[in-house]
Amino acid sequence: MTVDWMLTARKAAGRAWGWVLDYAYVAYWQVHGFLFRHDPLPYLEATGRADAPVLLIPGVYENWQFLKPIADALHRDGHPVHVVRTLGYNRGTVAKMAALVAAYLDTTDVTNLTIVAHSKGGLIGKQLMSRPESAGRIRHMVAVNTPFSGSHYAWFFLAPSIRAFAPDNPALLALAREHAAHTRITSVYSEFDPHIPGGSHLADAENIVLATHGHFRIVADPQLLRIIRDRLPRTGA
Repeated sequence: MTVDWMLTARKAAGRAWGWVLDYAYVAYWQVHGFLFRHDPLPYLEATGRADAPVLLIPGVYENWQFLKPIADALHRDGHPVHVVRTLGYNRGTVAKMAALVAAYLDTTDVTNLTIVAHSKGGLIGKQLMSRPESAGRIRHMVAVNTPFSGSHYAWFFLAPSIRAFAPDNPALLALAREHAAHTRITSVYSEFDPHIPGGSHLADAENIVLATHGHFRIVADPQLLRIIRDRLPRTGA
C-alpha cells in the first residue's frame, strides 16, 4: 500500500512539475512573440526542398512565432515554410480562421502541402482538408495536441474562443463527423495534457503518444521534429 501511494505521489509530482515547465515555456514564447516581430518571408526561400512546402498553423492565442523552432528547423532542411499572418493570435472561429488560410492558399497557389499544427490549428487544418476547394492542396497534416473531441474544461470558460472547444459545441461536432481526411493525419499528443484530459486520439488516423507532460512544451520536443521530418515527402516524391 505504501509503495502504491509513493508511486501515485511521484506521478502527481511529475505532472505538476511538467505543468510548471509547460507554462514557463509558453510564457517565454508569448513574450518573445510580442517583443520580437520576426519577418516570415525569408522562410519561403527554399534551399533544395521546394517540392515539399510546409504550412504552420498555431493554436488559440498563439501567433505563428510560437512555432518558430519548427519553422527554423524545417527551413534549415530546405523546405519553404508558410505562415498566415492574417490569423493573428487565432482568436476567431475555426471556420473563420480556415477561410483566412484558404484565401492564403489560393493567393500563393501552393500544392503538395504538409501542415504542422498545434492545438486549435489542427482543427483548422482538418477543416481545410475536409473542404473540396482546399483538400487537394494538402497531402498530410501533423497535428500536435489537438482537441479533436474537445475538452471538458472549456465549459468553465466564458470566452467564446475557449468555449468553442466544449465537447458539445455544434461546430466541433460537425467537424468530428468529417472522417475523409483522417487517414492523412498524424495526431501527436502528450502522455499528459492538462488542457485536453481526454487526449487527442483520432479514429483512422496515425496516433502517436509522446512521453511528455504539458500542452505547449511538446513543440520543442526533438522527437516531435523527427516525426514531422519522417512524414514529409521524400525528395522527388
